[in-house]
Amino acid sequence: MMTDPLADMLTRIRNGQRARKTAVLSPASKLRGAVLDVLKREGYIRGYEAAETDTGKPAFSIELKYHEGRPVIAELRRVSKPGRRVYSGIKDLPRHYGGLGISVLSTPRGVLSDIEARKQNVGGEVLCRVF
Repeated sequence: MMTDPLADMLTRIRNGQRARKTAVLSPASKLRGAVLDVLKREGYIRGYEAAETDTGKPAFSIELKYHEGRPVIAELRRVSKPGRRVYSGIKDLPRHYGGLGISVLSTPRGVLSDIEARKQNVGGEVLCRVF
């Protein structure tokens, strides 16, 4: 049993980029799909599509993005963990690297980037941060 599926997906992305892979495979779930939607909208991954593992379980094939041979994602870190949840109001949302990085939040209006959350004036659980 996996205790933190989202952290597992983020680690697969980090490891895939370090190994210069073009795509990585991760088990599918609604939360993972929503986070991947945010990463795609913000331009950190090329895209993702539904796939199946060898055992027939649903998975996501995540296409990684590179710019001039270097990974687009320099840092991908889980903030809120199963043992310690981190919540943030809209006024307390930090800006990462002077606004170049984003935070991914789980809000009452769905999974959003911090930029979208500020536009909609809604806070929530800070899932991860990306730069």
